[in-house]
Amino acid sequence: MEYLEHVTSAGERWDTLAWHYYGDASLMAPIIEANPQLRILPVLSAGLVVIVPVLEDDDATLPPEDLPPWKH
Repeated sequence: MEYLEHVTSAGERWDTLAWHYYGDASLMAPIIEANPQLRILPVLSAGLVVIVPVLEDDDATLPPEDLPPWKH
């Protein structure tokens, strides 16, 4: 699996990292799981190195084909 390294700025959170890298704030679990050395706090300290897994696109994330186009 590929990883990126992110150095935190003051005030960053797990969900803001997920939004920045994945475009979805709810996808913070892969980032948290890749960083067992970091405490799970509401706000991250500045200067932490956070490993961000590169997620693979798969068919599970694609909308079902039977949805109308405006719901894709």
